[in-house]
Amino acid sequence: MLLPLLRQTTPSDWPGLDTLYGDAFPDEELRPLVKDLLEFDRGILSILAEQEGAICGHVIFTMCPVGDEKAAVAALLGPLAVSPSQQCTGIGTALVREGFEQGKAASASIALVLGDPAYYGRFGFTAERRIDPPFPLPEEWTGAWQSVRLSGDGNAPIGPLQVPAPWDKKTYWQP
Repeated sequence: MLLPLLRQTTPSDWPGLDTLYGDAFPDEELRPLVKDLLEFDRGILSILAEQEGAICGHVIFTMCPVGDEKAAVAALLGPLAVSPSQQCTGIGTALVREGFEQGKAASASIALVLGDPAYYGRFGFTAERRIDPPFPLPEEWTGAWQSVRLSGDGNAPIGPLQVPAPWDKKTYWQP
């Protein structure tokens, strides 16, 4: 299988992204978050995977200050979607790895995700205990709050994650 073309999203990609997220997550409604993040734009890395002109995957990394002094930057990964017919083909991996590179270039020292440890562990994510999510997580979700260092420079950031308005909704952080 050919590797997908990875590129930044454009406003004209929204109809395809709307379909992708509906197909990839039929039991979750992530489209409002994706749309809000794309419209927010500041500090958003929005990477699209395309094969033969068709959208087959997408990921967003949101650059967020960490700590009360906001001296460190974290790349918050999510949402990530791959077309159901093309899952397990390396598209998600390519999107995450590209996001890591772009996050490092945007001065993020760490990437964070609230997601399945079995999936995200393959990228080096482990349980995060030093950076607090914007809302308390249910106890059964604490292992799903994970991080991976993007650069070895300096100490690991510590403190609360400062998220932009699209992420500042309790519903994204609790069942």
